[in-house]
Amino acid sequence: MKLIATTAIAMVLGTGAFAQTVGVSWSNFQEERWKTDEAAIVAAIEAAGGEYISADAQSSSSKQLSDVESLVAQGADVLVILAQDPQAIIPAVNAAANEGIPVIAYDRLIEDDRAFYLTFDNVEVGRMQARAVFEAQPTGNYVMIKGSPTDPNADFLRGGQQEVLQAAIDSGDITIVDEAYTDGWLPANAQRNMEQILTANDNNVDAVVASNDGTAGGVVAALTAQGLEGLPVSGQDGDHAALNRVARGTQTVSVWKDARALGKAAGEIAISLASGTAPGDIEGAQEWTSPAGTTLTAKFLEPVPVTAENLTVVVDAGWIEKDALCQGVTEGPAPCN
Repeated sequence: MKLIATTAIAMVLGTGAFAQTVGVSWSNFQEERWKTDEAAIVAAIEAAGGEYISADAQSSSSKQLSDVESLVAQGADVLVILAQDPQAIIPAVNAAANEGIPVIAYDRLIEDDRAFYLTFDNVEVGRMQARAVFEAQPTGNYVMIKGSPTDPNADFLRGGQQEVLQAAIDSGDITIVDEAYTDGWLPANAQRNMEQILTANDNNVDAVVASNDGTAGGVVAALTAQGLEGLPVSGQDGDHAALNRVARGTQTVSVWKDARALGKAAGEIAISLASGTAPGDIEGAQEWTSPAGTTLTAKFLEPVPVTAENLTVVVDAGWIEKDALCQGVTEGPAPCN
């Protein structure tokens, strides 16, 4: 039945090729942005006449392995994997490779040269976060709230942050009084870490470099409870709640990684790889070596730091409605003024 269906689609498209089935394995849907990514992936796949199937690992690396097996059994011609644990997922990459199924490591590195790595430039995201916080607070005690210890992006971000702050640290202008990983990127864990750090330092904190908008939300909650609302805090992803915090003045920057662009790229690349295109022939692809020394084919999209100075960019791009951005804001920056 699948053969008949795909042949029919191919005839309609006039391509003479079978429609491709793209299997997407999500680590979880906890973060607001993944739903946006998914919509863009689905739209790109359907525009190419392909079929989308998916599974949600619900933050379980063991479930993700079985999810990938299921996607393959359902006929996936290519896999897009947002890895819960980039090391634990390697057996799934091996299984896919044995079946001749291409794998895209989506937004999180998988240390395997058979995976096509698609993400934003996360080291630059870290630089952008630190630059914005440093501009707002060039001296004092800094706290670094990192991402999940199982996500390579956490260390990419931290490396970029350190690059920007190193000179000020060396001069003594900045002191990093503490830093902590955030298990699972969970806001509640970030809040708890921040509460403990504030207690240990008698609230003597001047700025927080938080690695995404979820952790930033936890940080802001901890700061607010101690009457420290308004200290410089960074984030990323362009979550609506975070952009509203930027408008309110409780978050300094959200580095916007337009999930629509990343999802669209993933859908298009998946169809291309499933159709036989070599990874190196994908538009914008480059050879890239990971910190661990693994050489992969990768494509990096460019992020945009959103602060009070350029909030209109996300409204103009249709990322967020003005009413949602400006909710509760009376004397805020444009377009909320």
